[in-house]
Amino acid sequence: MEWIKLAKKVMGGYSLTKEEAKEILLTSDDDILSVINAAYEIRRYYYGNKVKLNLIINAKSGLCPEDCGYCAQSIKAKTEIDRYTLISKQTIVEGAKEAKRNKIGTYCIVMSGRRPTHNEVDTVVSAVEEIKNEVGQIKICACMGLVTEEQAVKLKAAGVDRFNHNINTSANHHANITTTHDYDDRVNTIENIKKAGISPCSGVICGMGETDDDIVEMAFALKELDADSIPVNFLHPITGTKLENMDELTPVRCLKILSLFRFVNPTKEIRISGGREFNLRSLQSLGLFIANSIFVGDYLTTDGQCADEDFQLIKDLGFEIEENPFEVESQTVAKTQ
Repeated sequence: MEWIKLAKKVMGGYSLTKEEAKEILLTSDDDILSVINAAYEIRRYYYGNKVKLNLIINAKSGLCPEDCGYCAQSIKAKTEIDRYTLISKQTIVEGAKEAKRNKIGTYCIVMSGRRPTHNEVDTVVSAVEEIKNEVGQIKICACMGLVTEEQAVKLKAAGVDRFNHNINTSANHHANITTTHDYDDRVNTIENIKKAGISPCSGVICGMGETDDDIVEMAFALKELDADSIPVNFLHPITGTKLENMDELTPVRCLKILSLFRFVNPTKEIRISGGREFNLRSLQSLGLFIANSIFVGDYLTTDGQCADEDFQLIKDLGFEIEENPFEVESQTVAKTQ
């Protein structure tokens, strides 16, 4: 496969077939730089050398009745993590102010649990309203589980820009990962937030025993859902979870997966998310030639690397931090029209 020629076709509006997408995963490790170079051409065309920074605040931890096999917060997991109910409105607001001071483009308010209560939604709504009034140019992403259309409308009215609800894996593999909700529950939640006019963020977790075909299906499912932001997580196995002994990823495999998502969803924000440091290790810099977005700081229940290391990584690559995500996003949209 002549990857650079395929990349140019994609930039011209061509959509990959599933067979072509799978070839990215099957390519020889010796050819990985050719794949990355082609993916970079697509990334640079739509996003230049900008890197979008995202920060998570774990607003409610543990206490989750779901049985997701990867998750330390599941009621089925035998893990020692902090467990607490929803933090105060003021704590959420102060977190946004700190994020802004550190050049964070998107502030992610994340809650554990199957679905939020109306009181929890009201607390987040009040916090977001205050953030929008006091902090200014920062994008707010909420991640609160299965929300109703009514709740989505309230979040939109408050100023929530984006809502995250990952499909996590393929429809075919979903029952192997969790049984307390089904794949359609996740898709329906994404559709609810789209109906409310909120930008959809939905991604995956790779390394959970899925096949190459499953990964291809994930990428095309997110294309069909028209997710604006696609976080690509790589399983960081946690002791006490169902998948604690699952460790099948290599740094090069992760780079192929990122490239696949970039080729299939060329205009979308591709974010290297949970498991970045654990799985990409010394090849993290190569990942940013493909993806245009990363999380800074810690994840929900696992540690990230020091923020200064991420800032240095971006500087060493000659890339720039995207300080106004709204401006860059409008430029990207213009290129797709």
